[in-house]
Amino acid sequence: MGALKYYLGVDAGGSKTYTLIVNEEGTIVGKGNSGNGNHQTGYEIAKANIRESVEMALAQAGLKQQDIEFAYFGLAGADREFDYQILRPMIAELGFPKHDINCDTMIALRAGTDRPYGIVLICGTGTNSAGVNPNGEFYQCGGFTYLFGDFGGGGSLCVEVFRTVIRAWDGREPPTLLTQLLLEDLGYDDVKTMFDDFMDQNKVPPIRVTKLLFVAASEGDKAAINILRHQGEELGKSVHAVVKRLAMENDTFDVVLAGSVLTRGEGDFIHSYIEQAMKEIAPNARLAKLQIEPVIGAVWLAVEASGIALPEQIYKQLSMISDYSLV
Repeated sequence: MGALKYYLGVDAGGSKTYTLIVNEEGTIVGKGNSGNGNHQTGYEIAKANIRESVEMALAQAGLKQQDIEFAYFGLAGADREFDYQILRPMIAELGFPKHDINCDTMIALRAGTDRPYGIVLICGTGTNSAGVNPNGEFYQCGGFTYLFGDFGGGGSLCVEVFRTVIRAWDGREPPTLLTQLLLEDLGYDDVKTMFDDFMDQNKVPPIRVTKLLFVAASEGDKAAINILRHQGEELGKSVHAVVKRLAMENDTFDVVLAGSVLTRGEGDFIHSYIEQAMKEIAPNARLAKLQIEPVIGAVWLAVEASGIALPEQIYKQLSMISDYSLV
């Protein structure tokens, strides 16, 4: 195996960490997966999960760190220099001679467009947005929690579901289809029992209940529709902010939509509000839903970071894969 060059990409997000190794012919030779890779929600856990995912891929490929031409890490939580001071030594400990790290927004952007510039919106566990203009200038807007200006993502939308049901139950809001959907999902007979259990046990609603918004909205539930509209409008504001900051109003580029809320949610309850905001500020831009796993963008960036243009063979081989589990 020593005659070929190998490239490694990592996508470390808030709920999972994926690693992928390919050779210079575009053949996948190793993959690994683990849990949360965001150091902001637990440094030791993230460190262990990233290492586990990487070592799993290396073992499957029968390779050592020294065999990797370049390793590229897209990391959730790599937002400011403060974060990089933590992450650089963490990743260096993995032992790759040539490697680089970046925010996970950038690997999602690279995976979602064939241009070297554009904007990416991520709405998965949390939300984030970033852009690169044709001059290579970068700007990130958000990704720092509700306190610092963000709204939404599964970690917040699940709370919106729960509190909407509570407010309908106590009379502050009209009845909502979310009530029965949530009771069935969590296994309660009535809202009072659920209320008391969550209050007494200091529970928080699981992220998975976010999907109930799309179920209820598809049946015309106003409460669910309003929550999803709010999410779409907030993401639209992020597009507007990035375009203005990078002076991209007259450019032609893709706005890549990434994260489970944007790529797996049913119906057009969010996208239309993003598109409306986008067209108002950058009429030549277009929405592009991410069709492949962001870890593939990390592999492409690893190849390019090694000093060569991305070979057509590697691009074609990996761009046909939409599900990491099928890799």
